[in-house]
Amino acid sequence: MSESENNSRFNKFEKRRKNTKAISIFLLVGAFLLILLLGIWFFGGGNNETANDSTTDEEGNSSDFLITEEDEAESNEDSENDSTNNDATTDEESTEDNEADEEENDNEANEEEDNTETEAAEPSDDNVEEAYTGNWEPIGTEQEGPHTLNFDDGSKDRVEIKKAASIAAGLNEDDMVVWWVGNNGAQKAIATVSDSVETEVYRVFLSWIDNEGWQPTKVEILIENDKK
Repeated sequence: MSESENNSRFNKFEKRRKNTKAISIFLLVGAFLLILLLGIWFFGGGNNETANDSTTDEEGNSSDFLITEEDEAESNEDSENDSTNNDATTDEESTEDNEADEEENDNEANEEEDNTETEAAEPSDDNVEEAYTGNWEPIGTEQEGPHTLNFDDGSKDRVEIKKAASIAAGLNEDDMVVWWVGNNGAQKAIATVSDSVETEVYRVFLSWIDNEGWQPTKVEILIENDKK
């Protein structure tokens, strides 16, 4: 074999070896790049998913917290409204009950006045515009045992005489003014009373009934207040 043929064969072998080496290097580089890309995709994607999950959890927790606060605020507002409504209903019922009681008391007083039969009587002096007697009943009493007259302020006689006088004169006991209470004989009394503005002045005669209390017997409408 000639030297030129040997050189040509060697050159072909050397060229083939270089091509094979280059291909191997490219394959190794390609495989490395593929592994690198797969690693980046795998680890990078996992972190993003974790971050997204964390963000979702935080947003979910924040939303749940806001909803809970709103629900609690609404619940508290509903409770306050219910309490306010209950208080308003209770106050309204109490007012209605009080009005019903007052109306019942007024009706009873009016019935008592309507059932009273009066008859003209002789005036006791010139200061009397009109005098009359009536069929009033004793008002009842808390006093027991032998009765001793006591007209001092705050005494039971004074309190019970005021009530009896208001019934006979037809005045509201709470607004009535008691100008004078005095003795008119054995177990008898006289009271001078008027309305709060003193447009109506009355002289009321009363008698004590044992265990039943003071009983009005006569009323005089005065021209002027002689006990002022």
